[in-house]
Amino acid sequence: MQYSHSIEKAGEFSKEALERIEKEGLPPTPELYELWYVYASGANADVTRAIDILVAAEQNITLERCQEIHQRFLSENQQSEEVQKFGNRINETIKDVTGVVSNVKNSAQKYNQTLSGVTEKLSGTDSKEEIEALLKDIVAGTQDMISQNTVLEEKLTMSTKAMEELQHDLEIARKEALTDGLTNLANRKAFDAEIERVIDSAKTNSQTFSVIMFDIDHFKEFNDNYGHQVGDQVLRLVARTLTDGVKGRDMVARYGGEEFVLILPETNLKGGEVLGENLRKAVANKEVINRNSGEKLGRITLSGGIAEYTNGEAIEDLMDRADGALYTAKQNGRNRIAAAPAAGQSQKTG
Repeated sequence: MQYSHSIEKAGEFSKEALERIEKEGLPPTPELYELWYVYASGANADVTRAIDILVAAEQNITLERCQEIHQRFLSENQQSEEVQKFGNRINETIKDVTGVVSNVKNSAQKYNQTLSGVTEKLSGTDSKEEIEALLKDIVAGTQDMISQNTVLEEKLTMSTKAMEELQHDLEIARKEALTDGLTNLANRKAFDAEIERVIDSAKTNSQTFSVIMFDIDHFKEFNDNYGHQVGDQVLRLVARTLTDGVKGRDMVARYGGEEFVLILPETNLKGGEVLGENLRKAVANKEVINRNSGEKLGRITLSGGIAEYTNGEAIEDLMDRADGALYTAKQNGRNRIAAAPAAGQSQKTG
C-alpha cells in the first residue's frame, strides 16, 4: 500500500498506532504497526470498517483478528511478491531455453557452412586422403548437431515440466488469495468479484438474485467464556453448515468477523427466505462440543437479513438493505430471518 502523508502527519499516525498496539496488549510487529497506522490515518475504508465493527460489538481485539484483517485488506505487497516470484521463475525458464536455442542455431549455421565447404572441396579433388578428411569434418559436425539437439530436447522437456508445476502453483496461489484461511470459504475479495459478475449476468439476462447476510448471535460470549479456539471452531461449524445447505451456483463467503454472506443467483426474495430459514434451523440444530474436553457448550443461532436485487441498484445499496434487514432480525429477538423491503422503501421492525 502506498502512503503519501507529510512528516508531521506520519508522526501523528505512527504515535497513535503504537499507543493503540500497547493499549490492546498486542506485539509491535511490522504487520500490526501497518494495520494500526492505516486505521489511524483512515487510509483504507475496509480496515476502518472491520475494526469499528469489532469495537462496536465490544469484541476483544486479538492478535488473530488483527492478522486476519491485515491479510484480507493489506496483503497486496505479499501478493505482489508472489507474482514477482512466479514471474522470475518464468523468466529464468525462458532464458534457459532461449540460450540453448541460440546454441543450436549457431551450430546449425556452422554445420551448413561446413557442408558448403565440403561440397566445394569435393568437386575439386580426387585425393582419397582429402576426401576422408572432409568426411571426418561432416561426421564431427553431424555429431555436434545431434548433441545440441539432444540438449535442446532435454531443456524443452524440463521447461515443459517447470511450466506445468508453475501453472499448478499459480492455481494454488490464486485459490489462496480468494479463500478465507480459517473457514476455507470464499473471502471478501472473492465475494466482491462474484457479486459484480452476478449483477452483470442479471442485467444481461433480465434476471434477479438475492443476498443473505448472516451474523452469529452472541458470538462474543463464546469467545469470552470459552476462548478463541472454541470461537474459531464455531466459525468453522457455521461455515460448513452453510456450505452443506446450498447447491449449484450459490456462493457462501465469510464477510468479516462472525458475518457470512450468501449470493443466490436466479433466486427471488421468497425463495431466499425459504433457504435462509432452512439454513438458520440447520445451524440451530448443531450442538457445539469442545473438541479438547468433549464438553457440550450449547447451541448457536444465526440472525439473517435478505435482500433481492433491484435492476440498476448499486452493490453498496443492495448490501445496505441486507444489512438493515439483519439489524431488524437482531432487534426483533435474534435467531430469525428478516427480509429487506424493495429499494426505496423503509424497513419495519416489530
